Amino acid sequence: MFEVQVVNRKYAHHILTLLRNKDSSQIEFRKGLVKLGRILGMEIAEDMETEEAVVETPLGVKVKGIRIKDMDNTIIVTVLRAAWPLTEGLIKVFYNARQGVIAAKRVEEKGMQNYEFEIEVSYVKMPSATPNDVVIISDVMVATGSTLARILDEVVKKGRAKKYYIASILSTPVAVAKLRDKADELGISLKMYAISIDPEVNQKGYIVPGLGDAGDRAFGS
Repeated sequence: MFEVQVVNRKYAHHILTLLRNKDSSQIEFRKGLVKLGRILGMEIAEDMETEEAVVETPLGVKVKGIRIKDMDNTIIVTVLRAAWPLTEGLIKVFYNARQGVIAAKRVEEKGMQNYEFEIEVSYVKMPSATPNDVVIISDVMVATGSTLARILDEVVKKGRAKKYYIASILSTPVAVAKLRDKADELGISLKMYAISIDPEVNQKGYIVPGLGDAGDRAFGS
């Protein structure tokens, strides 16, 4: 099963506009990713199961509330390197999350064929998942979906979680179609959150209008 949810918050789109601006500084760009990571975390939390909780206030009164069941069994996987600031925002919501990292990159010298890139995975380090866990994959831009599809292969090797989420700033219809097929192939429940679905992938595999190279802009390299 695959779903896509576009975040419809004025503040989120205010920050996205700042990120799109070519004149935004490195610090502004990185802080913007952190802010959107926190918003994406809140959106993902809204999708999680809750249960009733009873607490006692400092006045000695017992009151019913809720507890998000998955807050303590969440794994966040960061796609290196651009997603580090995005993960920083996610951690502000899922502060008890176990964490993993995956280093993956396009083999760009071989070019893009039918919106597909060959993907090279050079490093995987993440905790094992159980059927009680949820996994959030943090990736700033999902252009063709080639990298995320390859990463999902690696993530499921570490155990089957009950649900998988993608936290992203931008994606495209091309990537959405590819990830829908990948979720069906792997037999997983996958939901993508994005601030915007941009309309186009250019001949180099970049999202248009996009953000440029998010890693270079966030880290000044």
